Amino acid sequence: MVVGESKPIAEILEMLKDCKKVVLAGCKGCVTVCNVGGEKEVGILASELRLARKAAGKELAVLEYTCERQCDPEYIEALDDLVKDADAVLSIACSVGPQYVAARYPYVPVFPGINTTFIGGAVEHGVWKEYCQACGNCILGDTGGLCPIARCAKTLLNGPCGGSSGGKCEVGKGAVDCVWHLIYERLKNLGQLKKLEEPMLYKNWATSRDGGPRTMIREELRK
Repeated sequence: MVVGESKPIAEILEMLKDCKKVVLAGCKGCVTVCNVGGEKEVGILASELRLARKAAGKELAVLEYTCERQCDPEYIEALDDLVKDADAVLSIACSVGPQYVAARYPYVPVFPGINTTFIGGAVEHGVWKEYCQACGNCILGDTGGLCPIARCAKTLLNGPCGGSSGGKCEVGKGAVDCVWHLIYERLKNLGQLKKLEEPMLYKNWATSRDGGPRTMIREELRK
């Protein structure tokens, strides 16, 4: 899932300093799962904004709405009636949300209320780690289901560097596992160590962000 974290309230207040009425738009997708942009967080942030502005002697009307998703244009339509009289929209979806909202309402400023950080998963309650960089050319089948692109500090494709020691990466002062050590142990347990004897060809980064903004089209799903 896409993981994000809330922006500091001071930063948000600064963005909204000239506004008297804003729409605070949440999302029921990934940001709900990581507890930064769902219906509950919309309510909490709305209260914080109202109280902070009231304490500063300047009232702020906050209209609350949580979209089913902000990465689908059809779900943003529900904001139409709210946005038409607003000074701005504050989106607490991943960074796709504010961009979609801005495209639909070109006459209204749109601000991000969270920082989108990475694609990852939960490792325990309240803790998420990065597992994917969405490179568009998955090699997990060759690496025991572990991603060296996202989980190696140097995105190495042909084994560990000289900086790993005792199964730990030199980055993180011993707190980060060397993913190539994990890959070796995984393939060993699977009886597939021969895979490491085959040099991995250079990667075609054109499928990643390096090739520019990407578009995926599935003709069978188009209307």
